[in-house]
Amino acid sequence: MAEKLDELHLADLHALAAQLGVPRFRLLRRERLLSEIEARRGDGELAVAEPAGAPEGKRASEREPQPERERERLEAVDTEEVTGVLEITAQRHGFARLQGLESHADDVYISASQIRRCELRSGDEVSGPARAPRRGERHRALVHVDRVNGGDPATADRPHFDELTPIIPKRRLSLDHDPSDLLVRAVDLLVPLALGQRVLVWAAPRSGRTTLLRGLARAITAAANPEQTVLLIDERPEEATAWRQALPSAEIGGATADLAPAEQVRVAELALERARRRVELGADAVLIVDSLSRLAVASGNPGEVERLFGSGRDLAEEDAGSLTVIATVVDGAEDDGTAERAVMTTESSLIRLDPELAAAGVYPALRPNECRVSNEDELREPDELAAVRRLRSLLADLEPAEAAKLLRERIEGSPTNAELLQSI
Repeated sequence: MAEKLDELHLADLHALAAQLGVPRFRLLRRERLLSEIEARRGDGELAVAEPAGAPEGKRASEREPQPERERERLEAVDTEEVTGVLEITAQRHGFARLQGLESHADDVYISASQIRRCELRSGDEVSGPARAPRRGERHRALVHVDRVNGGDPATADRPHFDELTPIIPKRRLSLDHDPSDLLVRAVDLLVPLALGQRVLVWAAPRSGRTTLLRGLARAITAAANPEQTVLLIDERPEEATAWRQALPSAEIGGATADLAPAEQVRVAELALERARRRVELGADAVLIVDSLSRLAVASGNPGEVERLFGSGRDLAEEDAGSLTVIATVVDGAEDDGTAERAVMTTESSLIRLDPELAAAGVYPALRPNECRVSNEDELREPDELAAVRRLRSLLADLEPAEAAKLLRERIEGSPTNAELLQSI
């Protein structure tokens, strides 16, 4: 019985190619692989080796090919289609995390051979049929990999994040879509954001950092609708719920306070790898982290903080995207400033919140003179840049409360930031 090649799973095609002697078959794209197999099959039937104990007188070409028999055997098992984010363990097997990025009892085991055969990476979104656990097994297991990141498993020419070329971010995000959001509009005036930046938010407790992060997330969604992940480290569980309600389109990595430090670090690493895989596929991804200070405490390693924050970049390659990292460091946290020291001077933008203004109910509670952005001339037209410098000059001579009052009056008096700057 002739096989329908275009209906076979990639792993089955690889098995056929190996039997037929197709050179470097794992490096071929699916269409080329199909052509090579067809060219070597001749009459369209695959002759397989005689198995031990096969009945005499029956030609090999009359038997069902081995990969097809194996596939039918597996499909006879009761299965459920699942999709999850792959996390590869130190032992090289993995789990498809089905409920966000946290581990759950219903996560699906993925064998090391499947990971190796399909060249999977942590952070890949993997789909396929899962079977029930057998005796002695704790988790359901993936029968085979059908889809990776929404397409066929890629076995060649797949870009690697660390090998892509970073460039200066120039694709600015307009953040003044909501005229009433004074804090976000103030940030847009003083610290223009762009895809691929590393944005560091310096904050103290009760300085309004959660309000700022949620406002930025909503504004970024309105401006560019990138794929956003919010990573909450050592936060209260109800904060994760509040984020899901405030930003339902985002992926929430809840490394909450009820988890052990090692589990918090694991969730943080998976969130970063998921963002990196999206960028490799050409997407613009945004990773919001609250906070780097708590990640430093959980990991005990400044290198974890540096790697996460330092991954923010725009990329030169035509088919690659960008990763924007917006992360907080908290003054007075248990890390004693370790996180701030690890990333200071590596940021593209710095936003400093003022806890005293926030406590007094003065908004926007920013310190304008301590906010800065790199390569601002790449993000603004000359006229806009000149107007912003005039605005900063006005604010520089004022006390913090007076500067906030002036900034608020200017923002409330103009429906957009562009009109505000034109009036200066």
